[in-house]
Amino acid sequence: MNEDLQVNISWLPLDPTESNSPENVTSAVSSLTPVLDPDPELVVNPWDIVLCTSGTLISCENAIVVLIIFHNPSLRAPMFLLIGSLALADLLAGVGLIVNFIFAYLLQSEAAKLVTVGLIAASFCASVGSLLAITVDRYLSLYYALTYNSERTVTFTYVMLIFLWGASTCVGLLPIMGWNCLNDESTCSVIRPLTKNNTAALSVSFLLMFALMLQLYIQICKIVMRHAHQIALQHHFLATSHYVTTRKGVSTLAIILGTFAACWMPFTLYSLIADYTYPSIYTYATLLPATYNSIINPVIYAFRNQEIQKALWVICCSCIPSSVSQRARSPSDV
Repeated sequence: MNEDLQVNISWLPLDPTESNSPENVTSAVSSLTPVLDPDPELVVNPWDIVLCTSGTLISCENAIVVLIIFHNPSLRAPMFLLIGSLALADLLAGVGLIVNFIFAYLLQSEAAKLVTVGLIAASFCASVGSLLAITVDRYLSLYYALTYNSERTVTFTYVMLIFLWGASTCVGLLPIMGWNCLNDESTCSVIRPLTKNNTAALSVSFLLMFALMLQLYIQICKIVMRHAHQIALQHHFLATSHYVTTRKGVSTLAIILGTFAACWMPFTLYSLIADYTYPSIYTYATLLPATYNSIINPVIYAFRNQEIQKALWVICCSCIPSSVSQRARSPSDV
């Protein structure tokens, strides 16, 4: 991703009007040989600094969520396991961005590049997979409300986690196992050393998962509206109260899905149409919003949760504010 900043002037072609003269033959041949500077000046791409900064923020934010869930025995319900999976995936993605920056400028080797790109690809795949798993869990908790807390739900959650982390690990191992473009630059994608076929398959998989999430959230929205209407009838609420509760639930779902699409859709569509010949600035400009999704995820899925808020307050000040402990869950809290 740093090739644009590493272009040496000796690699540029000569002026065509001068290349036909015999005296320039020797210089033309020598110009194809890179000149090694005994004391090269390290040029850092500002985009890489931004990505590394995002990785640091992602790591710190999600590490808090992982520690809260890991050290709190009461947070072992399927919902918290999936939130923990999402936080762990985003944490690894942040670490991958930091390590990629370090290796790109301090340890420049193809093996290190394969490992870091594989780690980032696997982490982001696990992150998107965890988001889909959370969506499935929310749908099941509403559709099968009476039997949701059974052992079958816990087993199904572990099966989902094993499957998504297994698939993500396989994606991360593909570049290391030989599915890369190091030996054939013409097959490179916008993310070297991933091949064009690899990124196309990942992009299509993302679009399919996004379509599934959209369909599930539409069904969740319908269930929330029906539940809010039933509660309003049972408690003789006014129509305006029912409208406000329903609108809040729909707005929450729209924010969740809209944020996910806004962060990931630019890079997904760009990966489908672009290849290694495109300017790297387009890759940076579309990849950076995707990293922001890992920054936003803890805010949407973890820090809004009442139980995680209580645990966080206990860790910070050994107390639980009354506003947190007494807040009732409403149908809009989806």
